[in-house]
Amino acid sequence: MKLFFDFFPILLFFGAYKLYDKLPPEIIDKLNYILGLPLSSGDSGNALLLATAVMIVASVLQVSLYFLKYHRFEPMHLVTLGLVVILGGATLVFRDPTFIKWKPTVVNWLFGIAFLASQLFTNKPLVQRMMSTAITLPTPIWNRLNLAWVVFFFISGTANLYVAYQFTEAAWVNFKLFGMLGLTLLFVIGQAFYLTRYLNPSED
Repeated sequence: MKLFFDFFPILLFFGAYKLYDKLPPEIIDKLNYILGLPLSSGDSGNALLLATAVMIVASVLQVSLYFLKYHRFEPMHLVTLGLVVILGGATLVFRDPTFIKWKPTVVNWLFGIAFLASQLFTNKPLVQRMMSTAITLPTPIWNRLNLAWVVFFFISGTANLYVAYQFTEAAWVNFKLFGMLGLTLLFVIGQAFYLTRYLNPSED
């Protein structure tokens, strides 16, 4: 459920992009009035602009709902929101999709740097701070697991750039949802299998 909540702005981004060509002209006109965008019916080149605007609104909603429920902010949500607003806003202002295409890469690389810095400059890597209440592991295993996350974040960010520049915009939108989600799920499943050898029966 948390994974769905974390990904729901991307789901709405994907939905807005795919449904744009099916929107009637009167809906496009209303969106132009509300969002202040120069959208035109039948111009699929504007689909990414609408999807970006939807993702900005969804990200603000995501952070707000999380705060209302838990009375605190999730650092990952705040970082993502900041980058969505900055890079997504630049895409809308300059009508240039390059900015929003870089957003997944910047997010992943920033988290990779944060995880690596925590291992180099603090007494506990970030992954241990996040998971130590659930499981107990030897320090070398925490470090190894943290480094695995670092590698994952940098690979994900690089993969996003490769798809963004080597494939069509539509292919990149598909990768942004299915590819990034698939990579994350595969990594988490692999991590779970790796951790089973170190868990006590009471922690299973």
